[in-house]
Amino acid sequence: MPQPLVSIIIPNYNYENSIGLCVDAAVQQTYSPLEVIVVDDHSTDDSLRIARRRDVTVLQTPSNSGVAVARNTGAAAARGEILFFVDSDVALRPDAVEKAVEELLAHPEYGAVCGIYEDQPLIRDSIVEECRVLQAYCWRMDSLGTVSFLFSSLTAIPRRVFQEIGPFNPRLRQTEEVEYGERMSARYEIMVTPRVLGRHDDDDELPALLRKLFRRARLRVPLFARRRRFAKGFETASRSMAAVAALGAVAALPLALLGPWWLTLPVALAGLSVAGDLSMYRYVMKRRGARFLVVFTSVAFATNVAISAGIAVGAVHWLLSGRFRRLYESQWLTTGRRMPGTPEQPTERQTGMTA
Repeated sequence: MPQPLVSIIIPNYNYENSIGLCVDAAVQQTYSPLEVIVVDDHSTDDSLRIARRRDVTVLQTPSNSGVAVARNTGAAAARGEILFFVDSDVALRPDAVEKAVEELLAHPEYGAVCGIYEDQPLIRDSIVEECRVLQAYCWRMDSLGTVSFLFSSLTAIPRRVFQEIGPFNPRLRQTEEVEYGERMSARYEIMVTPRVLGRHDDDDELPALLRKLFRRARLRVPLFARRRRFAKGFETASRSMAAVAALGAVAALPLALLGPWWLTLPVALAGLSVAGDLSMYRYVMKRRGARFLVVFTSVAFATNVAISAGIAVGAVHWLLSGRFRRLYESQWLTTGRRMPGTPEQPTERQTGMTA
């Protein structure tokens, strides 16, 4: 029986540092038959030229429209029976596609097979990036199995499922994978597996990382309010508690001005933040040692503060803005078109919530 054709779809916007590594890793997969499609979202750096030097199909979106539109553009042009989405800052292991296809063929009940990032960065730029990559690795390892969200930066989806669920929502630029996972998990299982691996070139500057986490956390609030439960696999109660405790520790820090005994409250909350994700810190200690753990704990604490602060601001925004509350209310059919006669819904850009 012939193997299904796989289309690797790579959305790109200004990733000149990693796009070459990403495309080369896609082309050098052990699996065949394979096609590679790069969809450039009107980059302003040199990444489009770098992609065109490779023997792959290179497309462009009509205008800078966001990663959802880029993925949809690639899917529309793809010929494969399986669509493998990988972001342009991720380099796949040589057997990543092969392993994903094995999982999908063995389990027709799966709507998607999502891989995980390795615990080392694709490009080693800073200690902040090393910390973030380790944090992301531990969180994804904790999410192995069935989840209710999509790791769209490293995921394989059968074309028949993609056609049934519909395209990525082009109104969303920051949280399109969360909304897509909600739609898909209502009909199919989404499986996260350590068999499908890739290396990620993550943020290497702490301010940029914290801004991104804050923004994404804020934008997820309308979805949290609608479903009224944690996402299966990733948003655990203990991890959420850790984030809240970190923000509480920062908020309580001024109490130390009242006397040294008041300092025990922020210290206790900081300890609670660490306890909420203790297995992660144990892994980092074993992997990198005590000196690195000190830096890692500081970066992880800062990311927890950014996430919980984003949720807090998002909650206020949700209370005050009807447009924000309707962010995830879709009028789409499974084709991705709005129903005739319905008004256009607000986008993340229209509500001032894009990067």
